[in-house]
Amino acid sequence: MSETQFRLLAATPENPDWEILSKRKTPLYQKDNDTRSAFERDYTRILHSLAYRRLKHKTQVFFNISNDHICTRMEHVSHVESVACTISKALGLNIELTRAIAMGHDLGHAPFGHQGERKLHKLSKEYLGTSFFHEKNGLRFADHIELLEDDYRFWRNMNLTYAVRDGIISHCGEVDENGIKPREAYIDLNLFTEVGQYQPATWEGCVVKISDKIAYLGRDIEDAMRLRFLSDEDLRELSDIGMAYTNKAINTTALIHSMIYDICANSSPENGICLSDEKAQLMKTIKDFNIRAIYRNKKLDPFIKYSDLVIDELFLLLLDFYDGENTLQVLNKKAKEYPETCGAFASWLTKYCDMPHSFFDSTNENTVKCVNEKIYGQMETKEIYIQAIIDYISGMTDTYAIKCFNELITY
Repeated sequence: MSETQFRLLAATPENPDWEILSKRKTPLYQKDNDTRSAFERDYTRILHSLAYRRLKHKTQVFFNISNDHICTRMEHVSHVESVACTISKALGLNIELTRAIAMGHDLGHAPFGHQGERKLHKLSKEYLGTSFFHEKNGLRFADHIELLEDDYRFWRNMNLTYAVRDGIISHCGEVDENGIKPREAYIDLNLFTEVGQYQPATWEGCVVKISDKIAYLGRDIEDAMRLRFLSDEDLRELSDIGMAYTNKAINTTALIHSMIYDICANSSPENGICLSDEKAQLMKTIKDFNIRAIYRNKKLDPFIKYSDLVIDELFLLLLDFYDGENTLQVLNKKAKEYPETCGAFASWLTKYCDMPHSFFDSTNENTVKCVNEKIYGQMETKEIYIQAIIDYISGMTDTYAIKCFNELITY
């Protein structure tokens, strides 16, 4: 490891590409006496967003968010931030950028974890002909959906820097690879049409990408053990893996520590952000174990069927109310029957529709003061409305999706 070599490649003002990496769609308004860097501002903007807050009630792997000791999506994000910042500090990279990417990398996750993501992908493919994956959805939320109130109570888009936006859409930790290096071109990030299509543009983004995988492997095993998903045979297999590779237990603490040290010892600008061959094989072995014993465990089948049912029914109900430019009025009428499902959806839609102020209730001051991009226009086409439904459902927590679903079956 050469900290000096990486420091020269870090996303700092000394980097010749700094203007591109720190660029926003429009200049961000300035605050008096603000000492934060561009990436520190991104970190706090993500921290203050509603999408980040909702991660505490979104499934990581196990639908058990009422159990305080089972990992939620927010806890996973904290693990990734911890791992990535430790590696970046050791390598001499920009910790502020690393932290911001890690904090925002899962903003686009759907309710019910990857199963919710798969269901929304099927719906998006069927009705729009486009893919849905949480990395792409995370960029969509960062660019178009999430709103923050400024010093004058106007609601605006998040408007993050290129480097952070890039880290969000390119962070996929599910692809098996070692020796991750940044891509050379600063492309239009909307060119991402499939998972893992391009590598991150920064070394910091590469660190977050590998940290994502390190963070979830051991933690998923701990949760599976706590919920008694693993058989005695599975536990013996885990013990054998630990003895063969590390002579230690396979748990979050031991695994994260050994992987961090190994990455710091083996990474270089020539080799990329990488593990030794031994630790790379260990990671693959554990991932293969997790896929077989946890992610494809038959005990998850009822959860899979239930989450599919909830998302399907919410989608189909809302889809039935499309009526062109009159859709908002239809939804508001239906709010008497479905106050959460239709009423809240209509209220949310108004923030993104290009309607005259006279259209809105005079008491709805927040909607009038939304000066964000109006991505749904006047919902001229059914496709625009379908995209709005997918956006809305993808932002729900598990608990809120179930609350809306229960409204459909309670008379």
